[in-house]
Amino acid sequence: MPAHPIASYTKSARLFALYQCLPRSEADAISLTELMQNYGDDSNNYTNERKNLENDLIGLNQIFNDIFYSDALIRVPAWGQNISGKAARFYIESRFSIDIINEQTVFFWEMLDKYTANYLPTSFKQSITDKLAQLRRQDKDNFHQSKLGQWQNYLITLPSIVQAPKLDNDVLGSIHQALLQNHQLRIIYQKKWAGKSAVRVVYPKGLIFIDNMIYLTGFNPTDDHIDNDVLLKKHRNFAVNRITEAIVIDKLVPDWVGRDTFSLECLHKLGRLEPTNNIQIKLVLKVQRYACQHLYERPLSIDQKITVIDDTWNQVSATVANTLRLQDWLVSMSQLAMVVEPDELKAVILERLKSALALYEN
Repeated sequence: MPAHPIASYTKSARLFALYQCLPRSEADAISLTELMQNYGDDSNNYTNERKNLENDLIGLNQIFNDIFYSDALIRVPAWGQNISGKAARFYIESRFSIDIINEQTVFFWEMLDKYTANYLPTSFKQSITDKLAQLRRQDKDNFHQSKLGQWQNYLITLPSIVQAPKLDNDVLGSIHQALLQNHQLRIIYQKKWAGKSAVRVVYPKGLIFIDNMIYLTGFNPTDDHIDNDVLLKKHRNFAVNRITEAIVIDKLVPDWVGRDTFSLECLHKLGRLEPTNNIQIKLVLKVQRYACQHLYERPLSIDQKITVIDDTWNQVSATVANTLRLQDWLVSMSQLAMVVEPDELKAVILERLKSALALYEN
């Protein structure tokens, strides 16, 4: 069920939520009054919300007719017939699905299920598992007899060394609502090294998936400014698992947050979506030849170049973002590769290696 009253979402989200909530058999058909229990909870606005519900049902029925050529959304009495004082009841024909069921579709969900087995938090993973179970029920025999269906017995995903953190479903629901409705968000946030939680207001922009962590990216409250660089100083990222509470504020995010400069793609190019010391650097490495093979297969960048130094060493050059993940990878390659340039990054890696060596020596 939706995390919030259906009436609080945008029209497209409301129609999808209604599709999810409507029963799948005539025996379970429900009235407008029963639907209102999930649709709206504002007693002061009940009449308007009920009218919106009627319009949304009509709109959903029209979509089924126009796009799927289906009368799957059934009203009793039938659409167009006079109710004559009776309460109309609604349900969706049990055999109808908005999914196009074929072996490629089921194969996609099978692969997504296996790929995310140890990647996404449990609450996210469950929605994929439920979807797959639905598809299997609808086309189980045909899929398992197909060439694609036979692959599932030969695939497995191994778990990450560090598992995904637990996430609060209510927090996620509020984040989703704030993003979809373009509203501000009040959160209680526990910084990684801080002893106390802090209450703060955020102009939410989107969600970032890095390995098996999820971050909320957005801006601290500030006034509009003509200089985008001034506003960028207010940009922040928050680990969702450290948000202990999130409440949607009945106040829209300022228009400047929607500027093209602050799109997720642009923020990524600016190096704002993960810890980074610089936007782009020219990285030069000295790498043992046998260890260099995986860089032929998985290059560091599109402009990567590898040249042979001698029988033991290769030189690798690439334009990359100087992120914390890059530094972690370079530390993991410690006995196989050495940073040649830039000097600043070389000094950072050397210091980290010295610190690690001191731990083991002591």
